[in-house]
Amino acid sequence: MKELSQHILDLIQNSISAGASLIKVSIVRDGDMLIIEVDDNGCGMDADAVAKAVDPFFTHRSTRPVGLGLSLLAATAQRCDGHIDVHSEPGKGTFVAATMRYDHIDRPAMGDIAGTMVAMIAGNPNIDFVYRYDIDDDAIIIDTRQIKDALGEIPINHPDVIRWLMQHIVEGSAVK
Repeated sequence: MKELSQHILDLIQNSISAGASLIKVSIVRDGDMLIIEVDDNGCGMDADAVAKAVDPFFTHRSTRPVGLGLSLLAATAQRCDGHIDVHSEPGKGTFVAATMRYDHIDRPAMGDIAGTMVAMIAGNPNIDFVYRYDIDDDAIIIDTRQIKDALGEIPINHPDVIRWLMQHIVEGSAVK
């Protein structure tokens, strides 16, 4: 994957496939470390599945015999002097954190983080998302639960709401 936004998209899709109703995405720069976290309340995995999670030949999918997403993210993190952590419990969800050096020459570009988040929110209106982006003092937190409460009867995937979300994310997080 050429951009970190693609890794995030893959993690979110894993959460959706696991039946999550709440997905938290966090992108934080702490000094020279970039930390990407995706935390969900989906079905979770047992200890055996967690141990195999970064193995490209392990997947719960029946559509194909490989699951490259976590293994590619782990390789990206390692290439950038970092690592990946996966914590999960059946019935309690899954937490994935990728940590890597922000200024590492091999760190992929962030990519279209705003487009990724807006697409996931618009395409999954029944799932709640909490998005945090905090890099170089450009911080933003979006919680779709609060937005849905403020919108009342207006759906979160209404075109005007989607335009507002995109503008808010782009303006609030000068994507690097």
